Amino acid sequence: MPELRTDRLLLRQWQDSDLEPWAAMNADPEVRRHLGALLTREESDAGVALMRAEFGERGFGWWALEVRESGEFVGRAGLDVVMEGLPYTGVDVGWRLTRSAWGNGYATEAARACLDFGFGTLGLREIVASTTVHNLRSQAVMRRLGMTRDPADDFEDPSVPEGPLRRCVLYRTGDVRPGC
Repeated sequence: MPELRTDRLLLRQWQDSDLEPWAAMNADPEVRRHLGALLTREESDAGVALMRAEFGERGFGWWALEVRESGEFVGRAGLDVVMEGLPYTGVDVGWRLTRSAWGNGYATEAARACLDFGFGTLGLREIVASTTVHNLRSQAVMRRLGMTRDPADDFEDPSVPEGPLRRCVLYRTGDVRPGC
């Protein structure tokens, strides 16, 4: 599993020591505000097992996110195949951070490293990102990454019950390096 490094962050393989802080994040109503129901410890642990397995199968996925200076676990960032049933396909970039890490630019920094990996190492031509229409913080990260939104691509997530989390926005970015 490749590691990614930025000036301040390490995107690395999941460790058993990440399970407790990951579960705490998934039990935080503010972290889960735009994601749905709070997760139990068992659900969080199962999620890490799935992320590890998918990374092993595909060679990309969700990295654990660590602050290099302190070694503190602050969430996850990565690339994932868009799940079936959505009105678009491709590879999605995403992030989820502990509340204490919000407002430090970590999401943008980690996502930029993921985009570089996706375009440079994986040879992807396009990467997408989606969130609920009300998740303005994540939409701001998407714009900082240079991603663009066409309101015609907005969609209802069929996996989400009726309510405020169902309406989503879709942002896109393509490989704009010279020669691509």
